[in-house]
Amino acid sequence: MITPQHHGALPGRRTVLRGALLTATAALSATYLAGCSPSSPRSGIPTSSQSAATTGSNVKRVLLAYFSRPGENYYYGGRTDLKVGNTEVLANKIGSRITCDTYRIQAADPYPHDYDATVQRNVREQDTDARTAIEGRLPSLDDYDTILLASPIWNVRAPMIMTTFTEALDFRGKTVHPVTTYAMSGLGTTERDYAASCPGATIAEGLAVRGEEVKDADTEVEAWLRRIRLPVR
Repeated sequence: MITPQHHGALPGRRTVLRGALLTATAALSATYLAGCSPSSPRSGIPTSSQSAATTGSNVKRVLLAYFSRPGENYYYGGRTDLKVGNTEVLANKIGSRITCDTYRIQAADPYPHDYDATVQRNVREQDTDARTAIEGRLPSLDDYDTILLASPIWNVRAPMIMTTFTEALDFRGKTVHPVTTYAMSGLGTTERDYAASCPGATIAEGLAVRGEEVKDADTEVEAWLRRIRLPVR
């Protein structure tokens, strides 16, 4: 989890993650998709993890799209080295409990392993209102009713790559649930930002889990899924 380096400052100070201006959508080249499960993403177009995802008039068809960064991360005021990013851990917990498809959002220019270098890059991205390029072909949302958008919170908001993703797709008529891992800002500005970048979508109840607590968030995840009426299997 990346968070402000001056821990006494609240999120108004731009000391958390913000990053380098990339060439927006020019680098969209290889899709990373998988049926919802803790397994690694695979290439291809979205396919349902179970047939119920695409059949039955009352079944919500769900896409879980997430961005996660492993490497050196914030941990209770210090640093820890994560082999799997906090948001990926949370996405796996969600994906293992519901019928859905998964799209992993990956930066065409990966973020550094080093925490401070990632902070500096995110500062540049937010300051320039960058649209960080995504590696891979983006999915179509035509087959989905509900989209779960999962990411860390960097300096009060989702990384700019999430805006690249949302602005490139048609969310009209979809229900969008923000999902975040954070150090101090909860959902941050995701509800407002997704309302702006997903015109025509309904922004519904989100889930925010503190990064240091994500491994033990099973009960919290299941309770949220039941509240938003996604069948838990």
